[in-house]
Amino acid sequence: MRPTSDILTLTAHLPEVRLAAGDVVVHEGTPSGGIWVLVEGNLRVMKGDVQVNVICNPGALVGEMSVLLNSGHGATVEATEATTMRYAADGASLLAGEPAITHHLAVGLAERLNFVTAYLADLEHQYGGAPGLTMVSEVLTQLTQRQGPPAQPGSARDPDPEY
Repeated sequence: MRPTSDILTLTAHLPEVRLAAGDVVVHEGTPSGGIWVLVEGNLRVMKGDVQVNVICNPGALVGEMSVLLNSGHGATVEATEATTMRYAADGASLLAGEPAITHHLAVGLAERLNFVTAYLADLEHQYGGAPGLTMVSEVLTQLTQRQGPPAQPGSARDPDPEY
């Protein structure tokens, strides 16, 4: 586990931005190229009109996947209370010039991928044959064997299946 203070120490040189409740950090689908670091506060992550996460851990990064994939943001992130963040307008340059930050990011992404893979494996084990969950095995295979063209944000699954 990475200490939170590491990323806060590594990004101490970045300018701080103060946000009020309701201020949007990034908008789903829009590229910005920036990376944000949570110093203190609370953020809500919305995928469309569904809340998918809350970010409240100091040192958490926002916008990193959009920078790495050179794509629009995968979700909208907004402050739910007074929040302080650090901002690197050129996220790609930050990652290229700060190997320790890039390593921190890589470890965090690996942890998230490991969690998702373990969760999907558990779903497959418990409910693999259930209607609507038969695709879990295929998703697991794609996650563990992915070497194809660059990934595109979003989901290829039917948003309105007939089950």
